[in-house]
Amino acid sequence: MGSADGPKADETDGDTRKARDTAVSERRFRFLVAGYAVSSYGTFLNMVALNLFVYETTGRALAMGLFMAVRLASGFVAGLVVGGLLARFSAKSIMLWANVGQGAVMLVLILAPDGMLTGALMAVSVVIGACGTLFMVALRSSIPEMVGEDRRAWANSLSITGRSLAMVAGFASAGVVVSLVGYTAAFLVDMATFVACAVTVALLPIAGGKGAGGSAPKGSENSGGSVAGKDASAAKSGRRWRPVAFIALAAAPGMGLMVALRGVDAFGSSSHNAALPIYSTSLDASNPAVFVSAFWCVWALGNIGAQQVIQRYAQRTGRSVGALGFGYGTVVMSAAFIAAFAGFPLAVTAVIALIAGAADGLTEVAYTSHLQTLPATLRGHAFGLSATFENLGFGVGMILVAAALDRFSPLAVVGWSHGAAIVVAVVFLLRVAGVRRAERTGLRKEEAVEGRPDRGDRDGAEVSRG
Repeated sequence: MGSADGPKADETDGDTRKARDTAVSERRFRFLVAGYAVSSYGTFLNMVALNLFVYETTGRALAMGLFMAVRLASGFVAGLVVGGLLARFSAKSIMLWANVGQGAVMLVLILAPDGMLTGALMAVSVVIGACGTLFMVALRSSIPEMVGEDRRAWANSLSITGRSLAMVAGFASAGVVVSLVGYTAAFLVDMATFVACAVTVALLPIAGGKGAGGSAPKGSENSGGSVAGKDASAAKSGRRWRPVAFIALAAAPGMGLMVALRGVDAFGSSSHNAALPIYSTSLDASNPAVFVSAFWCVWALGNIGAQQVIQRYAQRTGRSVGALGFGYGTVVMSAAFIAAFAGFPLAVTAVIALIAGAADGLTEVAYTSHLQTLPATLRGHAFGLSATFENLGFGVGMILVAAALDRFSPLAVVGWSHGAAIVVAVVFLLRVAGVRRAERTGLRKEEAVEGRPDRGDRDGAEVSRG
């Protein structure tokens, strides 16, 4: 007969087995993040090298804009279809072939004769844009299956840290690599990073995709889980991507507004990306790249520092930063980017860049973690539609911002763009606060009915059941 004084042997074995499985899944995820960081380095390296190569090959700035437009349009389309792909194929196969495709198209560019360079560049633009979105959505939507629901904030933070480090390394080394070894060698390095990531994905058992796990993860009941459960079964019925994608956004209160805010935030991001070179030139016309490089390096330090704090917070409390963290982080980040163009001394601007990076890291983790509370059958569609909104916001922003910078100062353009993000973020925060207030009011009414009417606490409810 089992004793009540201590845990049973099978319970102890179960806890030990669970701890061992968690350790194994986390170790595998670290390897996956390492491969992702390597391929991200290639992505940021080719972002610089390819733009320079396009300009040198065509001699026209318009060609660079067209190259970027095609890349963003490909990501836009990929965001529309990736939810359906995840319902039919495993996340592992999508991540694997996304890297194989990017490596293959870089090889095509390397081997292309001079007469076919323009076509090869367009092919690179299409494949890199589409495959980058496919890989990102497959990775983010599958994290709960890979590491467990309670470790998704840690996993999101780790993957963002890897990408931030890769961004710094890619941007910092691109000019050196191109100037020292040339474009062909840079493209070979780029191809090798995608091959390395593909090998990593091929060697690891990766869960997710194929509409895996139709039940809502823990915590989704706090975000409209009953609706999500019904919509998950609707998603299984084989509907086209469009209704399923919007069902995903309707599955929890404020989810659609959250994705819309992400798109407006991408619009704001286009403004500081376009305005930074102009602002840097006004500070030092002889060497404008110094300020841009320094700004992004400090931004990345803030981002990485925020990830360390978030990882420790998640490990200590078992909680993620949540939707409120995304709203407040967006406000702080947008305000910091506006302040970065206000003409403060360089030391103050460095602190502002650090704050912008930290807030950006917070919003990234909060946003990704919140979308991951959706059921797996809806999650891929939600992330795909989010990627579509982000590409749309950034692409439209680049067009409008480029035109506005011809007439207005960088501060004015960035102020308007990020000001729009602040306004939408405030609306989002009010929406979240209203939902939570309604939930607390409903909970108090329920407790008052079940327990003592004059107190409405859990003790009263428990006594009444006794």
